[in-house]
Amino acid sequence: MKTRAHIWISGKVQGVFYRDNTRRWAFSLSLSGWVRNLPDGRVEVVVEGEKDRIESLVKELKKGPPLSRVEHVLTEWEDHKGEFFDFRII
Repeated sequence: MKTRAHIWISGKVQGVFYRDNTRRWAFSLSLSGWVRNLPDGRVEVVVEGEKDRIESLVKELKKGPPLSRVEHVLTEWEDHKGEFFDFRII
């Protein structure tokens, strides 16, 4: 079942290749959407695809890349819109 998730990650998640790793994880899971840094230090992700694959991505986001320190991950599930064709860093 295709769905969409809006995810916010807080902690030491900027300047540690978090966005690039997110893009790689999403690509490997055949997900589409985007990831970006927020001015308050969090990272924001909007992702679409199969629910089980998004859940796998969320597990990776909770771990983060080696230099990161993830403190909190908030996930809001939404209806699939089918508006993305790839996964980008914005």
